[in-house]
Amino acid sequence: MAEGIMKKFYGADTYVQSVGVRNDMEIDGFSIAVCKEIGVELSRHRSRSFDEMEQWGDDLSSFDLVIALSPASQRRALELTRYFHLDVEYWPVLDPSGLGETREAKLESYRQSREQIIARLTDRWGAPEGAE
Repeated sequence: MAEGIMKKFYGADTYVQSVGVRNDMEIDGFSIAVCKEIGVELSRHRSRSFDEMEQWGDDLSSFDLVIALSPASQRRALELTRYFHLDVEYWPVLDPSGLGETREAKLESYRQSREQIIARLTDRWGAPEGAE
């Protein structure tokens, strides 16, 4: 969600790459649904792990900032970047997977995560262009 929202809000001027501790490849359908509500298309997005990122040629040392959304990803990012001059920020965002009993309750959990991500992005980089 964070990569898609970042690209929607701030365009292609910044290189953004979503990566996680492990790779689930398929994006969760609830993430797709709640991002679609705000005009962010995730259906073709695929996730990848830190290891895959390196295998596919993205060198972490070429990034300026890593934003971790879970304690596990923060630990992995700090471990992988300890010799690089780049910042690692931890943004504690609700992990909605496994929350909610009904479809609507699950969607509400994902919406909460989406809104937390939006709040963090706008706190860090300001309101997106064209926002009121």
